[in-house]
Amino acid sequence: MTQHDRLAAAFAAKGSRAALIPYVTAGDPSPQSTVPLMHALVEAGADVIELGVPFSDPMADGPVVQRATQRAIEKGVGLVHVLDMVKEFRRTNAVTPVVLMGYANPIERFGQEAFAQQAAQAGVDGVLVVDYPPEEMIEFAGYLEAASVAPIFLLAPTSTQERVKKVAKIARGYVYYVSLKGVTGSGAIDIADVEQRLASIRQHLGVPVGVGFGIRDAESARRLGQVSDAVIIGSKLIETMEEAGAAAAVAGQDPDTAAVQAAKLWLAGVRQALN
Repeated sequence: MTQHDRLAAAFAAKGSRAALIPYVTAGDPSPQSTVPLMHALVEAGADVIELGVPFSDPMADGPVVQRATQRAIEKGVGLVHVLDMVKEFRRTNAVTPVVLMGYANPIERFGQEAFAQQAAQAGVDGVLVVDYPPEEMIEFAGYLEAASVAPIFLLAPTSTQERVKKVAKIARGYVYYVSLKGVTGSGAIDIADVEQRLASIRQHLGVPVGVGFGIRDAESARRLGQVSDAVIIGSKLIETMEEAGAAAAVAGQDPDTAAVQAAKLWLAGVRQALN
């Protein structure tokens, strides 16, 4: 199954419910726990996994994701290690799509074309670069397309019709709609406003629209799932792992194992709410 096929199949297989897309940072809570965590998320009902690539200046991320990124960087995790993690995940899972989410700098250092090719070889299905606007993505999107990797974009409440149209021309896989102004993990969501904006965006897009930022529990996921094609959850999931890991360390237990189990249990509850 090719990368494009995996993403299309995941959205087709979900039926009428919204797809569930958890976000975790590669290397957090530890490099060795990332692949087991990815498998646990699939077991909990994840349809697609967004894997954050650690970067030293994650400007769009809130404090929870920033902490996860910092922990991963302190453990030496970079883009090459992230590709190795995807490759390892693919040894036993050839079905669940994996989307890398990160910033332009590590990709620029790697080389855009080389990165696209190696991402495809590792089994990456899509790439979302937070600080690449669509007009600066034309060449890179071409490299991704040639490697059958989907270029995925962010749209926000502040996105103009012109930007939506530019994204529509080159977006593949799905589009990530940011439900709030600000950074990840902030604020409360206005479902009616999101529904209205999605209706406007869908007039131009031919791919599914996932909604993220600010989803804190199963109920907010369920409500957003009624108006979107996917719900994307990161900060609350990472917070859940942080708390479980800290409690396990105090109790003299393995914090990584506790964090992975807590993530699986929490996400399974969200997945149930989306049915």
